[in-house]
Amino acid sequence: MSQTTSATVEQAIEAFQAGSPLLVHDAEDREGETDLIYPAEAVTSEAVSRLRNDAGGLICVAFSHDVADAFDLAYMDEIIDHPASEGHDLGYDSRSSFTLTVNHRDTYTGITDDDRALTITELAHAAGTADELDFADEFRAPGHVHLLRAAPGLLDERQGHTELGVALANAAELSPAVVVCEMLDDQTGGALSPDDARAYAERHGFPYLEGAQIIETLA
Repeated sequence: MSQTTSATVEQAIEAFQAGSPLLVHDAEDREGETDLIYPAEAVTSEAVSRLRNDAGGLICVAFSHDVADAFDLAYMDEIIDHPASEGHDLGYDSRSSFTLTVNHRDTYTGITDDDRALTITELAHAAGTADELDFADEFRAPGHVHLLRAAPGLLDERQGHTELGVALANAAELSPAVVVCEMLDDQTGGALSPDDARAYAERHGFPYLEGAQIIETLA
């Protein structure tokens, strides 16, 4: 489904339902970053390659709060018993969304595109059957896929890419698991600018959204 960079949230949801990735810029006064976001259930090894090469940030899977609770996935700063996990002072938010890192138990090293694609699609399946699955039977930690947990109130409570992505998945009636990865600029080493992110979206026919659009429509 071809999209323009002026995609509406409704158009983006349709693309998401078809397995297309989206580009979402959170806000200039937050991280000021654009993430490449996939429905986790649609991720292939080719998608992992795109995330590595075209985005370049950290490949993460974001779960809804309820799914994270079902799998007993606490925030990482609550899991780690080390002084380094204390005294966070984040300029963009009150806390990080990170929880465990995992590999699916059928992977080998877990880092290859095929291995990460398997882990990610199985995470999507797990999120859709959270009440029926023993998480530790399927996944081992530590691993090569970083997990994030959305805030309980979703966009009413926090407006990061974790919550923006899960809100889109919910609206698309997909498994509440999305892949998010920051888009970086090879020339500057910083975040890809919104203008360059829009240009990338246009070249590839992916929807580009501002976080404010998603919040206004779905919050």
